Amino acid sequence: MPANKTRNTLARQWELLKLLPTRGPGKTAKELAEALNEAGFAVSKRQVERDLGELYDAFRLECNNTSIPFGWRLPPKAPTDIPALTLAEAMSIRLVEDTLKRLMPPAVLHALESRFQQAKRKLDAISEDNPAVQWVDKVRSVPPSLPLLPPAIDPDVLETVTEALLANRQMDVDYHAMSDDETRSMRLHPLGLVSRVPTTYLVATAYAYSDVRLYALHRIVRAAKTDDAANWPEGFDLDAYIQSGALQFGTGEDIRLKAELSEDLAQILRETPLASDQDIKEQDGVISLTATVADSWQLRWWILSQGAGIVVCDPKELSDEIRAQLQEALTGYAAVTFEQQMNHAEDIMREKQDILRKPTQ
Repeated sequence: MPANKTRNTLARQWELLKLLPTRGPGKTAKELAEALNEAGFAVSKRQVERDLGELYDAFRLECNNTSIPFGWRLPPKAPTDIPALTLAEAMSIRLVEDTLKRLMPPAVLHALESRFQQAKRKLDAISEDNPAVQWVDKVRSVPPSLPLLPPAIDPDVLETVTEALLANRQMDVDYHAMSDDETRSMRLHPLGLVSRVPTTYLVATAYAYSDVRLYALHRIVRAAKTDDAANWPEGFDLDAYIQSGALQFGTGEDIRLKAELSEDLAQILRETPLASDQDIKEQDGVISLTATVADSWQLRWWILSQGAGIVVCDPKELSDEIRAQLQEALTGYAAVTFEQQMNHAEDIMREKQDILRKPTQ
C-alpha cells in the first residue's frame, strides 16, 4: 500500500475514533460518514463500516444492535483523550500558532510546542489528498497596532508561577518594578495570569494586603513556591477584574468623553465604536463624538496616537492633560528642529572652508 494512502487511512480512522461517544445509543455509520465529510475526508458510509470493523477489536468498540441502524461507541471507561487531532483542531492550532508566535514570550510558547508540531504533522500527512488543508495557507492574522516584540520571561520563573497558581500557593519573588532602581523581595498570593499583548501579567495580592495588583512576569527576577496556601480576596473574580478596566491601567471609573473628530477617524469609529453608547453627530461641518469610556492610561495613549484626528472637549481635566502633553511634545520637536538647523549651518560653513583651502588649478 502506498505510504501516502496509509497515512490518510490512519488519519481518517483516528478522526473516526474521536467522533465516537462513550455513552448513549452511539452514532450510526451514516452520521459518522457525514461528520467525516464535513471534516474534509471524502468517505462513504460503506467505508466507515469497514473502518469500524477494523477498529472493533483493537479498541474494543461497542455496537448497539438493539435497533437499526446500529450505533457505535467507545467503551464507557475508554480514555477520551485519544492522542490525535481532528482536522479542524489541527487547522485551528496552526492558525493560533501563527498569531501567538508574534505575540507571546518564547517561555510561554514552549509549553505549546508539542501541540504545534502535532498539528503540523497531521496536516502534512494528508495535505496532498485533502484540499481543505490549503485553507491554512489562505488565512492570516495581522495585529491592528504597531507590533512590539514580547519581553523575555525566565522559563524557571514561568514554571514556578504556574505551579504556585495551580496549587494555590504563596510565592517569594524578587521583583524589579519599572519605577524602581533596585529589585525588591516580596511575598505574593497569585490569582491569575493575563496576557495583555505583548506583556504577560501576574494578578496577585502582596503580603496580607487585599488590594489586587499586576506584576509584569518579565520583571520577576526570581520566584520560589512556598507551602503556605494563597489567600483569595473575598468576591474576587478574574473576569470581573479585567472588565473593571484594570488592564487599561486606569482609575476603575468611567468618564463621558466628548470630542471633535476628523472625517477619517469618525469613519473608523463608526465601523469600530469606542463604546456601546457611542454617538457621532455632524453639524455645521463639525463632527462630534460622545461615548462612555474607562478613565485610563490606555485611553490617553489612544487619544495621543490619533494626532490631529481628535480634539478632546470634555472632561476638562482630560482635555488640559492632553493639551499639556502635546505642547511638551511640540517643544521637543522644536528643539530638534533648531539643532538640525544649527548642524546644517555648520555643515555649510565647513564645506565653504574646504573649498577655500583647495589650491586653485
